[in-house]
This record gives sequence, structure tokens and C-alpha cells, in this order.
Amino acid sequence: MHTAVVILNWNTKGFLERFLPGVCASVEGMDAEVIVADNASTDGSAELLRRDFPAVRLIQLDRNYGFTGGYNRALAEVDADLFVLLNTDVEVTPGWLKPLVEYMEAHPDCGACGPKLHSWQQRDHFEYAGAAGGLLDRYGYPFCRGRILSRVAEDKGQYDTVENVFWITGACLMVRSSLWRELGGLDDRFFAHMEEIDLCWRLQLAGYRITAIPDSLVYHVGGGTLPQTSPLKLKLNFRNSLLMLENNLPATVGKTTARLRIFIRKVLDGCAAAAYLLTLRGSCAKAVLEAHREYRKLKKKRPAPQPGKKALHGFYQGLMILHKI
Repeated sequence: MHTAVVILNWNTKGFLERFLPGVCASVEGMDAEVIVADNASTDGSAELLRRDFPAVRLIQLDRNYGFTGGYNRALAEVDADLFVLLNTDVEVTPGWLKPLVEYMEAHPDCGACGPKLHSWQQRDHFEYAGAAGGLLDRYGYPFCRGRILSRVAEDKGQYDTVENVFWITGACLMVRSSLWRELGGLDDRFFAHMEEIDLCWRLQLAGYRITAIPDSLVYHVGGGTLPQTSPLKLKLNFRNSLLMLENNLPATVGKTTARLRIFIRKVLDGCAAAAYLLTLRGSCAKAVLEAHREYRKLKKKRPAPQPGKKALHGFYQGLMILHKI
């Protein structure tokens, strides 16, 4: 199966210099190509690629379309059986790609898969963005095998078996190109954050599994574009969580239950905004309010998926904060 490893870049020239050589070396001898899609960077990224990486195909976009719009436009120009969405701030290991491809070849009911993510800074620990595969609780709060809230576990081999999960992080996500096109790719409204969870949810509703492959390992820096403390990042996460629930929860639990859960999630978001105000983090409280305002403008602009064909893996019916790592 021909595989396209597609790296979306926006002003992260330093990461390309550091990590792209390893990505290129890791695909040698495989039926795979490396592509960089550039979201109109202004830091000299395109010039670097032309000068130092002439074998890497460059797709130049005319402006910053975000993670969702950038990948949707770039992958429309890519012909491959498998797409790998790979962040610029990921260091791959030798042989990381082969287990993913082999699993997809052997399991046609798997729609997407991904590796274990370790922290680039603390290399024996899981990394926040994806750890050993993602889960989702009843109100749309994501967490991972190996990470709950900001608590990240050391990798002691506790997740070294192949496991079906709810989502795989967009930092390193392999998906079948046929399903990507069938489902319309990422939801453009999201711009960035939560979009890969939404895609994995839609894949499961279409009857496909999402699988974590522990034989594949990569290291993720994290916060390469937006730091964890960014009010913009906070707004996108709150807004897109609601959009994701609006997209998929009715097809998962029924319209009546979905309305109740979305209402409860809005109340919980209001409590979070109040907590930010009480701790003198006004910019964070404002981000939550802006997230809800934008959600009201954007919701119901995408057809809802049909009810799922089978039970979802990794959909936790409790509260994420009560789950153990």
C-alpha cells in the first residue's frame, strides 16, 4: 500500500531542520513518500525545503488554513492508499512506519491507527497529546491511556498490546485515503484542535476501528504552534468540543440524550469560566465565553452522521476525572 507521510507546516522551520531528515531516512526502502504542505509560512520554511530537501515534495498553500483546512487542501492533491498526518515537532524512530502499514494491510476493518507517543523532553514518559491512544468520556472530555488531565505516566510496558481506542492524535495519525475522502476529511470549521477526535468518531460511526499500535513509537515535543497556556488554544478546545458533540453524539446515544449531555457540558464550561475568573485568569474566562459564542454561529453547518453500525471502542461512560491512568 503506497503511503504518503504528509507534514503540515506553519512557521516551524526549526522543527523541519531538526526532524525532517529522520523522517526521510525512516521511509527509505518502503513504498512511501514524504510531503510537506506549507500554510503560507513567513519564516523561510519553503526556501529551506527547496534548498536542503529537494526530494521532499512541497505543497504551498496561499494562506494559513489551520490544521483542518491545510490538510484538507493538501491531501486533495495527494494520491496514496494511506495518509499519515505528522506534526513538524515529531521525532520518528527507525522502523516506526512499518508496523502501522502492516496492521492496516492485515486489518481492512481498521480505519485509522497510530503509534505510542513519548515525550521528547522526558523520553521514558508518555506525551500529553496522544500517549498510548485516546479515549473520550460521556461529556466529550478527551483523555488517553497514559494521560489524564495534566498527569502523564511513565511507560513501563503497561500499554504494549494492540488495542482499539476512541481516537489517535493528529500529531501522528494514519488513515485510509478512501475513508478520508468518503467522510470529507477534517471538519474545516474546527481550524485546529479536537478535529482528529471528530474524524475518528465519524470513522467509528461508519463501522471502522481505531487502533493503537505499540510496536510503533515516536517522540513529540508538543506545543509547537500554540503553547498550552494560549487563550486561543483554550478557545479552540472549548468551541470544538461542542462542535464535535453536535456532530456525533446524536448518532451515538440518540437525539434526546445528546441534547441533555450537551447542555450539561455547557454548564460545566460555565463553571470552568467562573473558576478562571476566581483565580484572576480573565483572558481564559473570556476564551470560554468566545468559544460558546462562536459555537452558536458555527453549529449545524455539517450534516450529522447516520447512527453507528456497532458499539464504539474507548467511549467511557463515566467522568474522565474519576478514571485512573
